[in-house]
Amino acid sequence: MDVSPVVLITGAGRRVGAQIARSVHAAGARVAVHYRSSADAAVALADELNGVWPSSAAVFAADLADTPRLPALVAAVVARFGRLDGLVNNASSFFPTPVGQIDEAAWDDLVGSNLKAPLFLMQAAAPALTASGGAIVNIVDIHAERPLAGYPVYSAAKAGLVGLTRAMAIELAPAVRVNAVAPGAVLWPDDGQFDPGEREGIVRHTLLKREGTPADIAATVRFLLFDANYMTGQILAVDGGRSAHL
Repeated sequence: MDVSPVVLITGAGRRVGAQIARSVHAAGARVAVHYRSSADAAVALADELNGVWPSSAAVFAADLADTPRLPALVAAVVARFGRLDGLVNNASSFFPTPVGQIDEAAWDDLVGSNLKAPLFLMQAAAPALTASGGAIVNIVDIHAERPLAGYPVYSAAKAGLVGLTRAMAIELAPAVRVNAVAPGAVLWPDDGQFDPGEREGIVRHTLLKREGTPADIAATVRFLLFDANYMTGQILAVDGGRSAHL
């Protein structure tokens, strides 16, 4: 029986999620690649990982907004690999919600993807993670504690996930460690929400005067999953020092 660790990563088909998958795979973990709509990218990533290490990656489709089906997602991963050692709550919606234009659809989307789904997925995964002595890493945001103008619902949802990270660290101790990574300017949205001038201003405000990379986030996630054995309930900012003086 293969006893190498298994990590489930939500939203793993593209962008930061895909880099997290590559990083934990390179560290010796088998990877459950979750996706909702990026099927082609998820399958291509699993094929890439399996080309390096046969049968070490598999794809799992699920709409995380369909809360009653989240236990089935976890069960499918355990059935495929025989265990679960890590959960990375990476999937997220991100868009502005100007006051006066906020509606329940935006609330449901942003709070659902950034707070509700992580809660119910952590709950579903808790028995398997307890059995393995595993770990959870949530992807939050520096704007959870310092809200981004024009994004009040997103900022509040991520603030909720920060609080939930600490709460679940208490609830799942001592068997399961629960931590979070708070990225800064790492990957800009695909839909052009920030124009070049805004991007330049954000980068200029970081102490390191440059953008981060998905590899920066992935390395921190890997550390929290596999090496931070005496850390739980912590939020690590990976933001080039931006949050030090926002």
